[in-house]
Amino acid sequence: MGASQERLAQFLLRFGAPLAGLRRLPVLGPCVRWAGAKLVPKDKLTWVQVQGGAGKGLWLRLNPRTGTSYFDGGGEPEVQRVLKEYLKTGMTFYDVGANIGLFSLIAARLVGEKGRVVAFEADPEIAARLREHVERNQFAWARVEEKAVWCEAGTVRFARTDPTTSPDRGLGHVAEGVGAETIAVQAITLDEFAEKENAPDLIKCDVEGAEVDVFRGARRLLRERHPTIVCEMHSDANRRALAKMFEEFEYGCTDCGTNQVLALPR
Repeated sequence: MGASQERLAQFLLRFGAPLAGLRRLPVLGPCVRWAGAKLVPKDKLTWVQVQGGAGKGLWLRLNPRTGTSYFDGGGEPEVQRVLKEYLKTGMTFYDVGANIGLFSLIAARLVGEKGRVVAFEADPEIAARLREHVERNQFAWARVEEKAVWCEAGTVRFARTDPTTSPDRGLGHVAEGVGAETIAVQAITLDEFAEKENAPDLIKCDVEGAEVDVFRGARRLLRERHPTIVCEMHSDANRRALAKMFEEFEYGCTDCGTNQVLALPR
């Protein structure tokens, strides 16, 4: 991307909301959409610094059309609040379903170089982008595991999101069927991983419906280490199943935002 495209991309990120209104106008809208597509291709990314929230000042490479919430720093403020409240210097953080890694980067800043951050991301393209973010922000104590977290180790099918639907492929998930965007990825369990690495003090989980299977593979971790958990629930059935599981391991659960649950050891 040339310098002029970079400047325009950053302009689109900063003023995306007002421009979105113009796009809906009957005559002007098509012209705005056409000009934007010609000047900044839809698949282009630009480096910017987060403007607010717990991630203020962090570097991310964003799509100028879809990255506004990241750029503003306002994405999932309840999860940001949990990280700020419960992560301390020297702690270990697991980000399960890290996507491009905003929460991993915030956590790396909070735990400092004496701490550890492990970001699990199954999509190879997004994992590569996440590594770029870790390197650009110079968080040597954060690492990316290009794996799916599951109830057992092995290989699983992973349905990648069509980039026309989600440019950041944020809706990828473990799937049973085979499709054009389905790939085979290595799967691990949190119990298996924590046997050889630092066990987590806090786990963030956002895995598009596979949250029950993630914690089925973490029973020993829940029983012996009792990490704090913030988990996005993608169905009422999953919410009920996990509430029962967390209760079994002596956790208390409270709602945290619209879809997240905060599970704290009693």
